[in-house]
Amino acid sequence: MSASIEINNVTKRYGALTVLDNISLTIKPGEFVVFLGPSGCGKSTLLRMIAGLEDVTDGTISAGGTRVDTLPPGQRGVAMVFQSYALYPHMTVAQNMAFGLENIKLPRDEINRRVALAAETLEIGHLLDRKPEKLSGGQRQRVAIGRAIVKEPKAFLFDEPLSNLDAALRGRTRLELAQLHARLGSTMVFVTHDQIEAMTLADRIVIMHDRKIEQIGTPMEVYQRPATRFVAGFIGSPAMNFIPVTGIGSETAGLSVTTAGLGTLQTNIQPQVDFSADGSTLGIRAEDIAVLPDGETGIGLTVEVVERLGDRTLVYGALDDGSKLTAEADGRSTARIGDRLQIRLDHSALHLFDAKGIAHRMEGV
Repeated sequence: MSASIEINNVTKRYGALTVLDNISLTIKPGEFVVFLGPSGCGKSTLLRMIAGLEDVTDGTISAGGTRVDTLPPGQRGVAMVFQSYALYPHMTVAQNMAFGLENIKLPRDEINRRVALAAETLEIGHLLDRKPEKLSGGQRQRVAIGRAIVKEPKAFLFDEPLSNLDAALRGRTRLELAQLHARLGSTMVFVTHDQIEAMTLADRIVIMHDRKIEQIGTPMEVYQRPATRFVAGFIGSPAMNFIPVTGIGSETAGLSVTTAGLGTLQTNIQPQVDFSADGSTLGIRAEDIAVLPDGETGIGLTVEVVERLGDRTLVYGALDDGSKLTAEADGRSTARIGDRLQIRLDHSALHLFDAKGIAHRMEGV
């Protein structure tokens, strides 16, 4: 069973300090939604308010059409998986998974059925008699998830559950979580500051910054069509290049944009209002900047750092005016520090941000 979650004009204050300001969001039944943002943006606080571990200052939270922000945590129909696993060390895996069901006095046969089913789903049946000290970090995380599954909740809430795992184990556990969501079809809300987790797991990403929601969209929507300069810089590795704009011209096809290092570039951006060059920036991702073969002429880039990643090479360089730019070359690139390269930008992949950091779209994008 899964349920929608409706967050309506929610604000959270601690005294005079506002940590969330008028947040509204609807999570559809069965959807996997990730709250993503830097430390201190309020994402964990929002998750804890859904769970009932934090009070709502203003606004309402509903699950499946029923208001829950006035209910105690145990009556909200949600189950939370914590970063720290929070397993009882003196109990076996089976006892840890059964404990919450025993507290609500569920019949023993039903408890055993749910524990066995969850263990089978997570492939931890062979661990049921072990205690947490005999488990790896990944196994402990599975037990914590199993403890949530046996509650048969309307929604699962995950608070940075992978942050204690090493890189290889995080990758495997991400895959297992995606498979678990496909099998259960449950509503899942996941908090992380790791964009890779967000991009690989989410149906939709909620990007949070400075107490508010910056953008909501599918992983590729927020990557290809960032709504703000913050989103453009936060999503993607390496971060998007930003170049100060020195002049704007208006053509029939769209704005022409001038920068000191790149010259004048024709775009098909059609802003909704008169666009000023003051404080505006041009954005482009490294993969949209081609390093040209020897003999071809483009824009000059002096190499300052080369990062070889196997399948690709990242070239960090400087334009003639000193502006920094990152370009992506083939994995077999022989570029070295001090080399003078020629590059070409994909004009269809340009992003333009006004002085307030708001993105202006390419026509039809």
